[in-house]
Amino acid sequence: MEAQGLPDLSARRSRLLGPSDRRGLILSTTSTVVVLAALLAIFWLAPGSAQVRHTFFNPADMWRSFVGDPKAGYYSVGAALWLNIRMFVAAEILILIVALFVAIIRLSTGPVLLPLRVVATVYVDVARGVPLILVIFAIGFGVPALQLQGISSQSAAIYGVAALVFSYSAYVSEVYRAGINAVHRSQVAAARSLGLSQWASMRYVILPQAIRTIIPPLLNDFISLQKDTALVGLLGAIEANKAAEIYSDTVFNYSSYTVAAILFLLLTIPLARFTDHLIARDRARRLAGAEQ
Repeated sequence: MEAQGLPDLSARRSRLLGPSDRRGLILSTTSTVVVLAALLAIFWLAPGSAQVRHTFFNPADMWRSFVGDPKAGYYSVGAALWLNIRMFVAAEILILIVALFVAIIRLSTGPVLLPLRVVATVYVDVARGVPLILVIFAIGFGVPALQLQGISSQSAAIYGVAALVFSYSAYVSEVYRAGINAVHRSQVAAARSLGLSQWASMRYVILPQAIRTIIPPLLNDFISLQKDTALVGLLGAIEANKAAEIYSDTVFNYSSYTVAAILFLLLTIPLARFTDHLIARDRARRLAGAEQ
């Protein structure tokens, strides 16, 4: 029934798009183009436009910073982006695991887990209250200073991922908790009436429904996570932003930052559009279910 409802809903919407709607679409598109053209004209005709274009949008410097030249003293921004991607993937996997554990602990009701609930609550409050950049400094410089065998000798990227996991797991755990609380209590009662334990009910009944609801906000958090991997460069890791900084300090041109920004946009925009697609698909399913 659900698969049939979606095409019917799309067909109904296309029929509802009358002449006035098409006229509105044309007007909105035209106004957008006009505004963008006006902004481009203002930028191009500004007195300092030539200097800004040379400093931030110089094609030769953009290409040199993208490919890099170690002999000249700077790294490839394009190659350094691979470190951002690896840090993002590693942090994302760990965040999903740690955040789920924290959310389940905070939602537990047994008296035995009271100390863990207190620790989890304090952790969430602290991790969300301290700026990420301070967490990166604390872990990136503090842990090596402890001189712990096997822990204080890791790379800057490892400490950066640890800081990202520490900070973002607190936010994502609240997303998990909101999704779990959004599942109607009757679902829990039905699972328990079938003989499932509390943990089995959570695993097989509550979490599948909650995760479906929280996927869009989770993806929004991960878009922010992808950008924040650039902060790991503060510890000395040669990621895209750090490579752009080195190029800028070497040749005194900021076009490398423009290259880094474009590369981050190429990563985040598809994820943002995918999030919009999931939200629209879920909304269409809900509407189709309501009309049946």
